[in-house]
Amino acid sequence: MMKQKIKKIIKFPSLKNKITEDKKSCPDEEKQIFKVLRFLKVFLITSFVSILLIMVGFYTYLRIFNPLDKLGHEINNPGFDDLDNTEDNPDATPFERAVKDSKRVNVLVVGLEHVRTDTIMLASYDRKNKVANLISIPRDTFYERDGYYGDGLKINAIYQSEDVDGLIDAVESLTKIPIHKYVLVDYEAVIKGIDALGGVEIDVPFHMIDSDPYENPPRYINIPAGRQTLYGEDSLKFLRYRKGYFNGDIGRINAQQQFVKETIKKLLSLKLPNFIKEVYPYVSTNFSITELIALASDSVGFSMDNLNTDILPGEDRYIGKLSFFIPDYEKALQLTYTMYGVIEENDETSENE
Repeated sequence: MMKQKIKKIIKFPSLKNKITEDKKSCPDEEKQIFKVLRFLKVFLITSFVSILLIMVGFYTYLRIFNPLDKLGHEINNPGFDDLDNTEDNPDATPFERAVKDSKRVNVLVVGLEHVRTDTIMLASYDRKNKVANLISIPRDTFYERDGYYGDGLKINAIYQSEDVDGLIDAVESLTKIPIHKYVLVDYEAVIKGIDALGGVEIDVPFHMIDSDPYENPPRYINIPAGRQTLYGEDSLKFLRYRKGYFNGDIGRINAQQQFVKETIKKLLSLKLPNFIKEVYPYVSTNFSITELIALASDSVGFSMDNLNTDILPGEDRYIGKLSFFIPDYEKALQLTYTMYGVIEENDETSENE
């Protein structure tokens, strides 16, 4: 009797009922999960399509309304102001017409060493023909200025007293090339830029070793000879190194140009717009970020075979006790004419004969 009472009092829950209840609740949960997943799917697809449309729209805008097409109106030197009127000017020279019709972007690239310029390069890119030119200006180039003498007559002293505008005027005067933009690069910009690239592979021609604890910042260079990947700090040391080249500053310029070539080669293998955004805060330039992205877009299809490097024609010469690089203006002008595809009248006459 006792056992029968206990059975009546204690009632265990039915497993069958539990399963039935779970089955009733599962469809509701599944519906909720399905709704969330469907929302995420639609959201992600919509976001992707929107971003894609924005990118295509921005790219199309740059192709149609490319900000680089208006660079001719921003030339610094008043001597080039008449370029806009060459179409209506019957007396315009072939060179003036070539400059006006060109799709070239000419950029003064300056490596700063405190208040002086350690490296001066004129980079020119023909956006139409996908051809680039790099002309290095030796730091000891003689450039006469009223009221200056001695080292003040070297082109690397101009920035200290006349800022970048004075330097642009000087390089335009030497090369007769209109400069549209400038980029000023200091030590930190070099380090950040090369590190952002993951280093640059370069052939170091000889063991570079040098030190100067009194320089600001102190200079300690010890780079073994041979092909190797240089990162930010060592890349800066490589570019700053001056001793050991048998042909002096010209040898150093050749090494710098080779480094620039290797850097450009690596840039072309990466996403250039991303690199620009990474380095842009560390340089001083009158390029807008939109113009730089447009330039990156125009560089699509560029081949390293179309990169030409030159040094401003001239020769080393002492004036008094100081060593200068004396420019050859006639050869410099010929270099500029060649870059713009201009044939002088006397050359054209001799060919016809």
